[in-house]
Amino acid sequence: MTLDYLPWVRPAIYDERPCVRDERQALSYAQFAERVDAAAEQFAKLGVRRGSVVATMLSNRIELLVAMFAAWRLGAAATPMNPVFTATEAAHQISDSGAALVIVDESSQVPDDTATLPVSDMRMTPTGELAPVETAPGDLALLIYTSGSTGKPKGVMLSHANLDAMITMMGQQVAIDAVDHCLLVLPLFHVNAIVVSVLTPMSVGAQVSIQARFHPVNFLAAIEELRATYFSAVPTIYSHLLAAVQAGVSKDTSSIRLGICGAAPAPADLLDAVERTLGFPMVEGYGLSECTCAATCNPAIGLRKPGTVGIALPGQTVAIMAPDGSLVPAGERGEVVIQGPNVMVGYLNNDEATAATIGDGWLHTGDVGILDEDGYLRIVDRIKDMIIRGGENIYPKEIETVLQAHPDVMAAAVVGAQHDVYGEVPVAYAELNAGAKTDEAALREHCAQHLTKIKVPVAITILEALPTNAVGKVDKPTLRRNTPRISAPVKPRA
Repeated sequence: MTLDYLPWVRPAIYDERPCVRDERQALSYAQFAERVDAAAEQFAKLGVRRGSVVATMLSNRIELLVAMFAAWRLGAAATPMNPVFTATEAAHQISDSGAALVIVDESSQVPDDTATLPVSDMRMTPTGELAPVETAPGDLALLIYTSGSTGKPKGVMLSHANLDAMITMMGQQVAIDAVDHCLLVLPLFHVNAIVVSVLTPMSVGAQVSIQARFHPVNFLAAIEELRATYFSAVPTIYSHLLAAVQAGVSKDTSSIRLGICGAAPAPADLLDAVERTLGFPMVEGYGLSECTCAATCNPAIGLRKPGTVGIALPGQTVAIMAPDGSLVPAGERGEVVIQGPNVMVGYLNNDEATAATIGDGWLHTGDVGILDEDGYLRIVDRIKDMIIRGGENIYPKEIETVLQAHPDVMAAAVVGAQHDVYGEVPVAYAELNAGAKTDEAALREHCAQHLTKIKVPVAITILEALPTNAVGKVDKPTLRRNTPRISAPVKPRA
């Protein structure tokens, strides 16, 4: 019994070797394939067929992966959902995707008329009655819904060919093979977790261990106990791991050969501190759901450039585009654009957004970046995050980098506040390291030492914790909504 109906599967790997585990159970590859067949038989009896969509509304656990693979076993697509959605939030994704079935647990909130299957009722033993279903590379595999920070979440359509391309690219870039063991902690409704932490290791017969939620002490203990070899996480997780070790939490991370950092910009100082303190190399990458996860990554073997997000993955082209549509040379700033077999099919039920994003043959990311002479990409900021103060462009990431270089600051976020005179001015929010004693005035003085006057935040607020979204990124839309308009003219200190 194998999973060789998937275009990216290497069938020889399916044997008695360890495949996946969570806090409840551990399965070999053969056992996992058996569970997938059992669920697929059950889904078929509930009306799921080729071209259907199966939604999963579960926290990180093996059954989420079983349900996803069972959908593919039937020639259907999978759409993972945030398990803490309200019924209103869930209704949009269920309706927009046309989900024929939603796998839920006891805490799931869905509209009353939703066709659901409790995860506790999923079958575990197949009867063998399900006929083979051929899955073509161009078939829809995943519907990943964007965060919706600028409106209703959009369904990113990813085909099996997209997944195959990304798995191959990522595997080559970070040199993953059958002896690897990935410790998964990012939420499985996010494409990073699905591709980097599940599909890529499984495509070569490596192990995956699933953490339901992140806690730095438990995570460090799991590394030591399971002898994991790599993991992918966001900067916030690395900050908490670093703080835990610096506070005296014991750690044995000698089995980790590399840590992958993505989903949000990471300060070079943070990556350096993690390498020195936790004892393994860090590779930072960059991408988005629309390119099936990653576009660039610092190589596991070769030159890593701190402060950059690496080079284009094999098979992709990453370029910088001017507002007039021309590509600019190395060293010049512009929008990051991408081409490659990993670029999405389009947005579900949204031809207008699809045309605006990939209509000219390039995936427009909305990020501002610079490529150096060696092809390493540095992300400057989001186009929509840029602050225009009296006609001058200010990039929040530059200010955030300065703030995060302060020894008392764990994380920082800068947004634009509406201003009666200048249009917009920068304001900052900071989360301090445990036990730090600095204050807003000291942080402003720190900024004034490293930034020109117009870039110094007019206000800095210290928060117990920066708000984050479900993936761990700083929730800037919430910060913007809660930032009051400034009426008086502002003169930043020298």
